[in-house]
Amino acid sequence: WGAKVMREAIATKTKHFRGMTVDPETEITVCCGVTEAMLSTILALVDPGVEVIIFEPFYENYGPDCILSGATPVVVPLVPPDWHFDRDRLGQAFNAKTRAIIINTPHNPTGKVYRADELAFIAGLCQEFDALAITDEIYEHLVYSGEHISIAMLDGMRERTVTINGLSKTYSVTGWRLAYAIAPAEMTSAIRKVHDFVTVGAPHPLQVAAATALKFPDQYYVDLLNAYRERRDFMLEILDGAGFKAYPPDGAYYVMTDISGFGEDDLSLAHRMVREIGLATVPGSSFYLEPERGRRQIRFSFPKKMETLRRAAERLKKLQRVS
Repeated sequence: WGAKVMREAIATKTKHFRGMTVDPETEITVCCGVTEAMLSTILALVDPGVEVIIFEPFYENYGPDCILSGATPVVVPLVPPDWHFDRDRLGQAFNAKTRAIIINTPHNPTGKVYRADELAFIAGLCQEFDALAITDEIYEHLVYSGEHISIAMLDGMRERTVTINGLSKTYSVTGWRLAYAIAPAEMTSAIRKVHDFVTVGAPHPLQVAAATALKFPDQYYVDLLNAYRERRDFMLEILDGAGFKAYPPDGAYYVMTDISGFGEDDLSLAHRMVREIGLATVPGSSFYLEPERGRRQIRFSFPKKMETLRRAAERLKKLQRVS
């Protein structure tokens, strides 16, 4: 469940940035990426026949994770342009069968950063219905507007929250597949058992290297955010010039766009951009349980060198609308 040196580094960093005291011996599981951490957590803590609430659009794996565990995913929409959720609708989604809610903040694909009052409302429902909060916080250091808050730090939530995080985005090592789940000891024991059966363990040499990264000075994170802010602002500018209705992200490194003005659906436009201008995007329908709900959206991402984004800008200028 993780090299001691990495678990200790995770505990130190979590205390520094989140103010959360974590026991590296009993409350941390190192996994092969956030995708595996999420799956192992759901398989460990969610029983067949219960329900798991997911905000939609969502990172593609959340829905299948629930289905693999035998649970039913219940979606609550995030509404553009600010990607808020209707509190009455969320309240109605909770019931006696609700086992957990998945919260991804900052959010993929929209860039939403959940506000303190939103998290407090969710926390209240979790406590009222005795439900778990499972969070994906891998973009914690990429917040352009607002503040990243871990729901585990709210009153009454530490004992019912699994906080999942990883190194892929913050340290630009997506191929290393290193992440971790922080949870109370009893839940961690269950997560570790599933993790052992699913992947056995994350690569030890990479964990030792990761422990060094987790100790980087605070200035590293300041520089990282400034670099991504530059890319975010540039991306919004070129998308607007190309005719996309972009929703400015408050965090992460994606821009969700409305493509209604192009007169074609997401798959058609995404395929056409690859064929005609050599630009790859993600069709919005892939982020919805019912694909039709995302047919008028496309997600762009900008974790690239500025020179690459400038080449993308030139290619977008050549994109024609269908007649």
